Order: sequence, then structure tokens, then C-alpha cells
Amino acid sequence: MSAFPHRVAHGSEIAPYLHPEHPDGMPRPAWVDGILEQALATPDWFARFQPPPGANRESAVLVLFGPGPTGEESVLLIERAHSMRSHAAQIAFPGGAVDPQDHDVVAAALREADEEVGLHPSGVDVVGVLPPLFLTVSGHSVHPVIAWWRSPAPVHVAQPDEVAQVLSVPVSFLADPAHRHTVSHPSGYRGPAWDLGDGLLLWGFTGGIIDTLLELAGFTRQWDRNRVIALPRHLSGRRS
Repeated sequence: MSAFPHRVAHGSEIAPYLHPEHPDGMPRPAWVDGILEQALATPDWFARFQPPPGANRESAVLVLFGPGPTGEESVLLIERAHSMRSHAAQIAFPGGAVDPQDHDVVAAALREADEEVGLHPSGVDVVGVLPPLFLTVSGHSVHPVIAWWRSPAPVHVAQPDEVAQVLSVPVSFLADPAHRHTVSHPSGYRGPAWDLGDGLLLWGFTGGIIDTLLELAGFTRQWDRNRVIALPRHLSGRRS
């Protein structure tokens, strides 16, 4: 039975499990590197979402895997603030637009994660960057930065005006067919989704990336794609 997501709002923190046998950092599991290897070997999924010619608005998101509060391999996510003008209340990876002072997309992803959840970049091993994906709603080319949380430290809501909650979601939870379904948007969009509890729904752009990462990591199990649930009204403004 898979563990359930952990979440904290402003004023609390998520403290990842520190293994006493690995004082110098948690060893990175082979499947994390396998994501990049498989992405290079089978680039078809990413090719479908390549930015169009002339697209120059770049963003980066940090796809950070590491031990959660119980030690189970997890991914770090956020719930965007409900007051945001776009993508309000959406589940997302930490990240944002690449600023002029950022050396590259990796620096942008780490800076945004530091600003949003207080992540210490020194404890993060960057594995690589997946091909950019074009987000039509915002016109941004989004670069997913894959990383392993070698030396995890507590994280929290560092920007309450942008982040409502910080979440640590076990990979086993995401791979469990019992937690998976298809969500339908009034526009006709359909895509993979996960009920994270307490009204939190992982779907849209972030859900599509996670669905692909599970496949690249070899964790995908057969699930009922015909179980379709309508997107809740408060999330139906725009796809995340």
C-alpha cells in the first residue's frame, strides 16, 4: 500500500527523512538517471510539444525527487495560491520565468524553488534537463529540470502570495492505479489526473509531465483510462 501525500501551508514545514546511514547525502536511485536516458532514447512525446519558431519566453520548473517525511521516494510539488491571476489553486512544480540574471534554465529553476519553498540549492544534484515543452496558455517554453534531493532539508511556504501549500507526494502513490483517473475540461481537453485529497487535484501540464516521467522511469502500471471525472468548476479557468 502506497503512502499518501504530505502537505503544509504557511507557518509549517515539511521535514524530509534524514537517513542515519547516509550522513553525506542520500544515494541517487538508478531510475532517476533512467528518466533522462529514456527521454533521449524515445523523444517522440516531447517532439509533439516543441516550442514554435520565434518562441522566446522561457520558464523552468524543478522536478525534484528525494525522500519524503517517511523516507519514501517522493516528488516536491506546490499548490499555487488561490488569489493568482492565472493557474490559481493548481498543483505545479516549483519554478517560473527565466530572469536576465539567471545563468541558465537550471539556475532559474533552483532560484525559483528557493524563493517559493526555501529550498537550499546546495543539497540538490541536478541530473539533467528534458526538452522544452510549449505551454500554449502562457506562451512559455518550459524546461523541466530533473534533480535528486541528495541532502534534503525542511521546506515551507516562502511566498504566501504565490504558494498556498507545499506537497511531498510519494512516487508509489502516483504510480498506484487506484489513485489515477482521466479528467475532462469543458474545452474538450482530457488528460491524466490524480486526487491528492482535501480537494487537491493534480492534472493539466504538470499531470502530463508526471505521467510521462512515470513511464520513462518504468513505474507505469495499467490503470483505468476510461474512468473520466469532470474537472471541478474552480479549476476550469485554464489548464495548469
